[in-house]
Amino acid sequence: MSQLLGILYKSRHFFLFLALQIICFYLMSKNNVYWDVSFFNTTNNVVARSLEVSQKANEFVGLGKVNDQLAHENAELRKQLTDLQEMNSGIPGYKQDSLMARRFDYTVAKVVGSTHNLTDNFITIDKGTDDGVRAGMGVISPSGVVGQVAYANKNYSRVYSILHSRQMVSAEVLNAKLRENSTVALGIAKWDGANPQYVRLNTVDRFKPVAKGDSVVTSLQNPIFPPHVMIGKISEVSNTSSEAFHTISVRLSTDFSSLIYVYVVKNKLIESQKEAETNPAVK
Repeated sequence: MSQLLGILYKSRHFFLFLALQIICFYLMSKNNVYWDVSFFNTTNNVVARSLEVSQKANEFVGLGKVNDQLAHENAELRKQLTDLQEMNSGIPGYKQDSLMARRFDYTVAKVVGSTHNLTDNFITIDKGTDDGVRAGMGVISPSGVVGQVAYANKNYSRVYSILHSRQMVSAEVLNAKLRENSTVALGIAKWDGANPQYVRLNTVDRFKPVAKGDSVVTSLQNPIFPPHVMIGKISEVSNTSSEAFHTISVRLSTDFSSLIYVYVVKNKLIESQKEAETNPAVK
C-alpha cells in the first residue's frame, strides 16, 4: 500500500495537470457555445462509430446463421418452383396430376469436404440417414446439378460429383428453334476427366438445331433430378457428315471449387417407378 501511495505521490504533478485540463475543457464547453456544440458533435461521432463497429461485428458473427436461414428458404422456394413447373409442363393436352408434380422434396446440406481436380471426384456433406438421405438420391446446388449420393451413414454422406467417371446425367438442350419445331434434343452429360469446368454432352442427334450459348438442363427422363435443373451452357459444337451425333462441350454452371450449400433431392415415387420398370410380369 505504501508503494502505491509513493507512486501516486511521485505522479502528483501529472494527475494535477490532467485534472486541470478536464476542468478547462468543462468550463470552455459550458461558457462557449461553439466549443459546447463541437464537443457534443465529437462525442456523438465517437459513439456512432463505436455503435457501427459493434453492429458490423455482430453481423459478421451472425453470418453463418443468416446463410443457414437463406439456404432453407431457397430450398422451399425451389420446391415450389419445381411443383409449378411440373404442373405446367408446356406439352399441349397434357396435365400432370398433383401427386406426380409434387414428388420431389429437398434437404439442405452443407459441404464439409470436396475434390474437383481428380479423375473421380467426391463431395462430403453433413447430412446422413438420420436426415432421410439415402444412396442414389440426386444432389443439386443453387446454380445447378452437383451429383448423386454414393453412400450415407447416420450423420454424413459421400456424393459422386458430376466430375466423376461413373456419373452420367440425362440432359436436354433448350433453345428457341427446338421450341418452334416442337422437338427435343436429348443427350447424356458426362465428364471426360479433363477440365473440371466442362463436361461433354453425348448422343445428341446431329440434325437437331443446337448452338453455342444454348442452355443444357436435366431432362424429363431423369428420375433422380427434377426436370430443367441447370447443368450449364454449350461452349462448343462440332460434327462431320460421317458422324451421327454432335460433339458438344458444356461449361458447367456449378463452380465445384466454391460449393458451400447443396440440396439433396428425394423423389418420393422413385421406388414405384423402379418397380414398374423391373416388374418380372412384363417381358
